[in-house]
Formats: sequence, structure tokens, C-alpha cells
Amino acid sequence: MSDSNLTKFMGGSPGQVILRLLFLSFVVGVILSALDLDPLQIVDYAVQFVQRLWNMGFAAIENILRYFAIGAIIVVPIWLVMRLIKSVGR
Repeated sequence: MSDSNLTKFMGGSPGQVILRLLFLSFVVGVILSALDLDPLQIVDYAVQFVQRLWNMGFAAIENILRYFAIGAIIVVPIWLVMRLIKSVGR
């Protein structure tokens, strides 16, 4: 991957992106600390939420996800081929 491809992929120069991510990570860390949350609590809350959804009857959502998966089997490869064709044409 050349520098220009890496820059396009990252959304800026790697150094700037790393600095931006470090700054945002610090700000989010301060906010989470002020809210007395830690990452493991957030993961635990997310797992509990999914478990509650499942226990309430996840069949309808499961069907919707199945429809998305069936559609994605067709849509995603077509999208990928179109993106590849577009990038080769440049």
C-alpha cells in the first residue's frame, strides 16, 4: 500500500490520524471516568441487553437478520465488484 493509498484509507496522514485518535481516546476516557464507567462495565451492559432481548423473544429480530443476511449474500459481492471495477478504472 503506497502512502497515498494509506492516507486515503486512514482519512489523513498516519501521524495526524494517530494524534487525533489519541486525543479522542483521552477525551472519551475522561468522560467515561467522570460518569464512573469502565470499558468492562460497558461490555457487561451490552451483553445483558442482548440477553434481555433474547429472553423477550428474539424470533422476530432473528427473522429480520436472516432477511438481511440473505440479501447481503447478493448485494455485498456486487458492491465489492463494482468498487473494484471503479478503482481499476482510475
